[in-house]
Amino acid sequence: MDSDLSPAMVNHLEHTSMVTDLSLSPKNEDKKEKKKKKKKQKKEEKEKSQELSVQATVEMVKEQTDKLAPLVGYFPSGFDPNKDPSSTITRVFRNKDKPKRLELVVTPNATSKVDFVGTNYSGEAAAGQHCSYALGVLDKETQTLKIVPIASNKIFRLEPKIRGLVGQKSEQTEPSKLKSEQMEELTNHYGTIRSRREAEKLRVLHKEHDPSSQRDLLGTINQIAVKKEDIGSSEVHGSRNTPPYNSAAATPQEAYPLEKIIFEGEWDFLLEDIYDLLQTETEVTWDAYPTFVANRIHKLHEIKDEEEKKRLSCVLSYITHLVKFKDKHSMDHFSSAKKHRLPRIILQKFSSMFEDPDSHKLSPDKHSLLISYVLVLTLHADGFRANLTDIAKDLKLDTGTLREHYEHLGCKLVRDKKTLVATLPTPLKFPSMRQKRRQ
Repeated sequence: MDSDLSPAMVNHLEHTSMVTDLSLSPKNEDKKEKKKKKKKQKKEEKEKSQELSVQATVEMVKEQTDKLAPLVGYFPSGFDPNKDPSSTITRVFRNKDKPKRLELVVTPNATSKVDFVGTNYSGEAAAGQHCSYALGVLDKETQTLKIVPIASNKIFRLEPKIRGLVGQKSEQTEPSKLKSEQMEELTNHYGTIRSRREAEKLRVLHKEHDPSSQRDLLGTINQIAVKKEDIGSSEVHGSRNTPPYNSAAATPQEAYPLEKIIFEGEWDFLLEDIYDLLQTETEVTWDAYPTFVANRIHKLHEIKDEEEKKRLSCVLSYITHLVKFKDKHSMDHFSSAKKHRLPRIILQKFSSMFEDPDSHKLSPDKHSLLISYVLVLTLHADGFRANLTDIAKDLKLDTGTLREHYEHLGCKLVRDKKTLVATLPTPLKFPSMRQKRRQ
């Protein structure tokens, strides 16, 4: 049958049919449904966020001395106290002498023989904290958000400890081991050649004083027969608060052995001070050095033997470091030592020998011990005829007090051309206990 429609009209109808078919295809229907679902989800999320938003007043709660701030602890062992919170026992202990020291103890239940113990002064806590922590508590009824500081800004690492176990290793015996290990690892990986060499010498130095090494040495000594006349020669500074000495020595050099004061690993660092300055062609001003040291630089220029010059230079550098270390711990003379640089190996040695581990200050006994070290080195520097005038000025002590210190070391004071000098007769004879109590 012939069609009454023109070709143009037929093309138009076919095009319209194609458009209609495309608009009703299943793919387009899926796209429309997805758009509707997305709009619906956005609307629901917006409604939920509006419901969750709270207009709260923020209140900062300051730490109060008479109240204990919240403590935060975590269990690296995987123990979960929330599994049975009703049976978990939590206790906090405070040191009577040092109130800032806290110990957190968590016991799973009353019958448990295991306690989880953490402190805010040892172990991980002693490695240094670079962040401050706070706890936020939201009260929905009063619409108040309270920000409470965490006690001492410490996070307690709760380690399992078996109650009553004898010989159990305690964190308190290693307060800063973690920090030293981290510093050693960083130095080994990223430090300069000089810093790694310095760290290795420090490690060897610490090994010499390691308790376990000392126990091994003690066991060896106990197997050797010791003569009674040799007992006096093994005395150290612990009994008299002096540097290591040999009371039976025949010469002054042996009475206070220099190698017992300046350790082998320290000489190289001491040579980088006065001795290196003497090697420069430019003129050096010695105003920053103690008067005792500055007044003896001329001796170094006169010495021809290079080894003897190195030895005296190191002794004078050691005296300088001791005096500056003392001044750094003095409120009145801190500024004179502010710019002085102590080699790290010597600084750590001085800190362990003279500083109180908790306050990092010099106690009266440690202050007296430091002065004794300085005076013994002045004897070595002056050929065991030490002039009291300039060292008294450096130590900020009057001549009478300084004289008592020298006498405590076994020295005798004599006049040399109207000048008071300290000599060291041997064998050593110390003041009696009666004379010591007068000081």
